[in-house]
Amino acid sequence: MQFTAEIEKDQTLNYLDITMHRTPTGIKTSIYRKPTFTDTIIPYTSNYPSQHKHAAVRFLFNRLDSNKLEQEEYLQELNVIHNILYNNAFQIKPHKPPTKKLTISAPPREDKQKWTCFTYVGKETSNITSIFSKTDLKIAFCTRNTIGS
Repeated sequence: MQFTAEIEKDQTLNYLDITMHRTPTGIKTSIYRKPTFTDTIIPYTSNYPSQHKHAAVRFLFNRLDSNKLEQEEYLQELNVIHNILYNNAFQIKPHKPPTKKLTISAPPREDKQKWTCFTYVGKETSNITSIFSKTDLKIAFCTRNTIGS
């Protein structure tokens, strides 16, 4: 990993995925996106497992909720997320931020879990794999659509 030093420009500094704005009263934060950012995520209409498609959506909303943004920046970021969802054929639903942070500790793992991978071919795959929900076998989905193919 290589670190570089960033220089403040116009009273702003980008760090990871946050932009910090220096104001006379303190620091305001907002979400930073690189100039090469595209609003492309796995489209809702793609033949991918729903868990894969919704992972990006969960990430966007988790990032929105985990950063302390002021009202204006919060609404601006929410609008960006809605545009990303719209451009990728997702249904836009009202977002309710969590009222308080939940800390859930995971139970200690006693032994290694057993996993298997199913090639996702459509909703039928989810129906078939639901048979395994009451077993100790964990299911992961993969697709045939890879960069290599």
